[in-house]
Amino acid sequence: MLDASALVLYFPGPKTVTGEDVLELHVHGGPAIVKAVLSAIPKCSSQSTSLGAIRYAEPGEFTRRAFINDRLDLTQVEALGDTLAATTEQQRRLSVRGTRSGLAKRYESWRHQLLYARGELEALIDFSEDQHFDESPSELCSSVSKQVESLIGLLRVHSQNAVRGELLRNGIGIALLGAPNAGKSSLLNQIVGREAAIVSQEAGTTRDVVEVGLDLGGYFCRLGDTAGLRKAKQEALATGDPAAIIGEIEKEGMRRAKLRAAESDAVVVVLSFEPTSQGEVKLHLDEEVISTAAELVRERKNVVVAVNKSDMVSIEMLEDSVNQVLAALLGLDKGRIHTISCRLAETTAPGPQTDNASTSNIQSFLQGLIQHFSELTSAIAPDSESPGSADPSIWQDSLGATERHRLLLENAIRYLEAFIDEVEIPASMQEEREADIVVAAEHLRGAADCLAKITGRGEGGDVEEVLGVVFEKFCVGK
Repeated sequence: MLDASALVLYFPGPKTVTGEDVLELHVHGGPAIVKAVLSAIPKCSSQSTSLGAIRYAEPGEFTRRAFINDRLDLTQVEALGDTLAATTEQQRRLSVRGTRSGLAKRYESWRHQLLYARGELEALIDFSEDQHFDESPSELCSSVSKQVESLIGLLRVHSQNAVRGELLRNGIGIALLGAPNAGKSSLLNQIVGREAAIVSQEAGTTRDVVEVGLDLGGYFCRLGDTAGLRKAKQEALATGDPAAIIGEIEKEGMRRAKLRAAESDAVVVVLSFEPTSQGEVKLHLDEEVISTAAELVRERKNVVVAVNKSDMVSIEMLEDSVNQVLAALLGLDKGRIHTISCRLAETTAPGPQTDNASTSNIQSFLQGLIQHFSELTSAIAPDSESPGSADPSIWQDSLGATERHRLLLENAIRYLEAFIDEVEIPASMQEEREADIVVAAEHLRGAADCLAKITGRGEGGDVEEVLGVVFEKFCVGK
């Protein structure tokens, strides 16, 4: 007797998770019971010749069997891996979309479209001398070329959505950029809800990038606090003020800050109100910060501005500061500028906030940031007039495409572009050469093989290697 109240369930195939006969042992989870059951199973195998050898499953073996028996397609297998790894709500939704989507059917439809076009071209090669075709070789190439151009457009949109899906899967990289003592570290601590970065009145306490991972509104984010950016003031240098000198360590910190901003998916530029030598309070627009932020805006980076220390000024000055930012960062949308006060957030009692003129506005800022994340990860749809774009669910499903899918899609696009280059000869060169149908057909074969590797079906040359890589990512017994 190993467990007095165990449960044994038998599921006959093929309507099981693997498509095979399945026997499940449900026992209590105590380590001693589990160890005793695992020790007893090999003894059952040795005493009964009908059972055969019983062994531990290889990593991903049950999932591989489900794939072989057509219970799952390869895109669903990868989505299952995402389900097991999901830690945020958006990651969970992405994985569910992948397991229920028709990605594999869409890829197979495109592959069969290419196989059919390739078959037409190869028939032209093999039987053009003794068979009559309804279309001339040039007409056939033109017809196939139009289909391929349409498919290239669909594949490109699919690939772009795969990039957006990767943001949900791997996390959205965010860089906090600003001048020393603007409040970047304070804002980081407010967002993560703990003291992740050192906060001090002394400027320049952050030298290297401080990165924190967190769940923000269901989105996994990688938030990086960077060293402050500043430009040395010539008048201060002339007086020998040591604080005006930018040393080698600070220069390296600034270089890393700019690099992190360039590599991030979104950048939060932190500005602040500061007292002047005349006793006034003005919006501090450091030349180095503004020039870096302006360059990011021109490069169409997702830039959001947080104007900190709003508790130091009136509402009128807050409104004026927004106009100053818009003038300094041409092309930035007004809805991407938020006024906040980290100091008020630190002194406000915990609990639901009702942001108004006298509160920190941190909650409003975070809601705005989450809205930007939604825009950043929403599916792109092709031109509504494009063939194959009528069903919008196709493009929502394409967010579930993985990095592996994207790379293969881009390879397929390159093959199809090479096909276009081969068959569409400029009028000025038509007398010098004609399309090589054999080479053109090979380009279609290469594109079809790329799609076959995505689904794990068809005649893709390295499909078995692809399957091995995918299934090895699963834990033992899944």
